[in-house]
Amino acid sequence: MKKSTRKVAALSLAAMVALGGISACSPSQKKDEGGSSGDAKASITWDMWGGSDDDLNWIKSTAEIAQKQNPDIEIKTQSAGWNDYFTKLTTNMSSGNLACVTSMNSQRLSSFYQALSPLTDEDLKIAGLDKANFAEGSLDILTHDGKLYGLPYDLAAMMVYYNKDMFEATGTPTPSTDWNFDDFLAAAKGTTTDAHKGFGMALGEFQWMALPIAKSGTQPVDDKGVIQLDNPDFDAAAQWYADLVLTEKVADPVPSASEAGWGEQQYGAGNVAMAVDGTWNASGYYKNEAGFKAGATRLPVGDKGEIGLVLGSGFGISATCENREAALKVLGSLLSKEAQDLLGSTGRSYPATTASQSLFFESLDASYRDDAKSAFEAAFKGVQGQNTSAKWSQVDPFMQPNLVSIYTGQAKMSDVLQQAQKQFGS
Repeated sequence: MKKSTRKVAALSLAAMVALGGISACSPSQKKDEGGSSGDAKASITWDMWGGSDDDLNWIKSTAEIAQKQNPDIEIKTQSAGWNDYFTKLTTNMSSGNLACVTSMNSQRLSSFYQALSPLTDEDLKIAGLDKANFAEGSLDILTHDGKLYGLPYDLAAMMVYYNKDMFEATGTPTPSTDWNFDDFLAAAKGTTTDAHKGFGMALGEFQWMALPIAKSGTQPVDDKGVIQLDNPDFDAAAQWYADLVLTEKVADPVPSASEAGWGEQQYGAGNVAMAVDGTWNASGYYKNEAGFKAGATRLPVGDKGEIGLVLGSGFGISATCENREAALKVLGSLLSKEAQDLLGSTGRSYPATTASQSLFFESLDASYRDDAKSAFEAAFKGVQGQNTSAKWSQVDPFMQPNLVSIYTGQAKMSDVLQQAQKQFGS
């Protein structure tokens, strides 16, 4: 769903040129995307993040599908690694040179929605897309202030991954799909031994916030886009999370802020019994190189009932695009059944359209296919769209080094959350 190495690429399918570097659309490129008078072929650029070979192959293959479906439109692609993509998007946004089809992640929408044009029902007809074909609640991820700024190509939810071998060796019951936070803590204690801990602590925003959100039934941003890190229920749940290290002793502190994926990496290496991560990493965990039998289930259910966040990414039309009709046709092809089937069948991520979702599970090894399917079905129960704020992108880099201090007892969770609220909540 995101984050790869920082290799960058650009591809013009019409010219079949070699992979190269990304750049902002020049004035001439922008004019081409707007289309010229007479018989000139319309030219539309699709901007997407991606750096690994798998990412680039998926972009190339998906663009080829769109090109085949739109022979009268020249389709170009440009891409960059995750962090570079949004840095360049900021630059291109300020100059008004965004690609006509711009990819967007749900957590970044609040910072970039003004660069995109809201999609109407008439737009969807031109694109050949039907809202009814998308999974329930999936359109929320690219909706801001009641307006639809994009359509999702994939969906994700957070899960608890667990090491079946460690549970069996310690005689600890494996997690069920209806477990609660008492069950979670019992599992973490039961699998903690002198050799390893029961849980891997996290620094990444979704990884560490997932359990506090589920436990408190509260998002750190309200439905009006106001940051509420000082909400008492969320504060208490976040302190409970920190206490997994500080008082429960079922987890070790993260060594440094530079190890942003520490808890997940510890789990993948077979060093801890459980960790929280997204559905996008399911295939890698089930096929882990450490050789243990992996399992997964939904987040524990809190006192306020089921709650988790539905996450994902999709495609929108830039507000500066001059040939909107051609761009909508390309967007429709990028989300066509053929394109969604490709996404699912490769196991790259979980498609947003329901008709293609079964292909994701068919791409998995038969030995864990049913387990993964059950885990996904449970993980997507009770999910809601993520509330976002324009300042939210600043919260994560602030929290990561402070979490290290919290986990080592050098700072208090409530103090850090209060400081973050003062800095970003106004």
